[in-house]
Amino acid sequence: MIKLSKIPTTPPAGIEKDDIKKATKKMAKEIAELQYKMLAEGKRSILIIFQGMDSSGKDGATKNVFKACSPSGVSVTSFKKPTDEEFAHDFLWRIHKHAPEKGQIKIFNRSHYEDILIQKVHGWITPKQQKMRMDAINSFENLLQFDNGTVVLKFYMHLSKERQLEKLQERVDDPEKNWKHNDGDWKERELWTKYRRCYEYAINNSDIPWHIVPVDSRSYRDYSIAKIVLETLKKMRIKLPPLKSERFKK
Repeated sequence: MIKLSKIPTTPPAGIEKDDIKKATKKMAKEIAELQYKMLAEGKRSILIIFQGMDSSGKDGATKNVFKACSPSGVSVTSFKKPTDEEFAHDFLWRIHKHAPEKGQIKIFNRSHYEDILIQKVHGWITPKQQKMRMDAINSFENLLQFDNGTVVLKFYMHLSKERQLEKLQERVDDPEKNWKHNDGDWKERELWTKYRRCYEYAINNSDIPWHIVPVDSRSYRDYSIAKIVLETLKKMRIKLPPLKSERFKK
């Protein structure tokens, strides 16, 4: 049973910021090279899920880990409050249509997990509904991974309450970050303990395991995610397809 309070939100001792930033930059280039091959091969895909408290760095991780990749093979979908049309359907309706096609890397900035997190924290669903939705999420992810060749990578951005306060205050104090400020983020912060419990529920009841990434240090966050993504791509043993041509057939 995973307890988030027992897991550090900071990097291990001895980590040098300059060293891991250089390593991340190198890995980002390797990720881009393998992403190109996966796009050309067109047989498999990757779904990357970023979940975490407000200001945990989902946008920053996306930018820094995938900055060398071609936009033709990587895309991002951010899930916010459902529209009236989305509310009129089951909670996975708006999610499934954004699942990656073969050859693609799709990044979910927040995801279907919002429907067992914010919905439960605010009492909009019952514990029974939460369990039913968790079962549906497991079935959905298993369908993608084991039936469609989509590797599902899930990252919980593990942020401390103290570091979140610093980042939220930056949005108030720094004119270049004012656009990120949302009064609602401060209200949600008051529900920190409830959110933690819901995240632990999701993590401990998932069929496909989560990667819990310490994100108090932005450079270590990027390094950790890039390392996992690169290792995953290498394990897929992606190959460029051979030339298909009768004209140039030897």
